[in-house]
Amino acid sequence: MVAKKPFGGYTISFKGRTETVEKVFGSGKITPSEMTKKIWQYIKANKLSSK
Repeated sequence: MVAKKPFGGYTISFKGRTETVEKVFGSGKITPSEMTKKIWQYIKANKLSSK
């Protein structure tokens, strides 16, 4: 099977990460848009993306 190139050229690796979902998103209720913002904050803060 041939792997497709990621859309937009971004690749993100969570290899070796030990954080729980609660550590990334918090313990309260959040909207999907807030979830997306927090994911990208986490990715940028931990330098997990490459382009």
